[in-house]
Amino acid sequence: MAARPKIVPEFYCSDFSRSLYFYTEVCGFAVRYSRPEERFAYLDREGAELMIEQTVDLPRTFVAGEIHYPFGRGMHLQIEVSDADALYARVLAVGSPIFLPIEDRWYRTDAGEEGNRQFIVQDPDGYLLRFWHDLGQRHS
Repeated sequence: MAARPKIVPEFYCSDFSRSLYFYTEVCGFAVRYSRPEERFAYLDREGAELMIEQTVDLPRTFVAGEIHYPFGRGMHLQIEVSDADALYARVLAVGSPIFLPIEDRWYRTDAGEEGNRQFIVQDPDGYLLRFWHDLGQRHS
């Protein structure tokens, strides 16, 4: 049995069908399971897991305040993929809003620097997703 992730974000969405299309057809997530009657899906892409929901049970909506577009203000998710360039091409082809064009970025660590090939795209509700693949390490 595979280990379960220690954290799995759940995104509320304004249009479940539109969000499901974006995550599966555009971003390449697979549906691990869904509850269509609840407008809910549990998604996975290369081990990165998240949930989307357009709530139908208002008392079970877990939010600290009223939700306004863009959703998810103040955070973004970093999602490792095997090929950021291929995914970026798919995202561009369908016209999804790009928040940060693809780039190579090196981040300082205690041992030197670690490189990411990365870009940030907005989902239909404004959540920011930073997809990246590893460029390796270099020593300063």
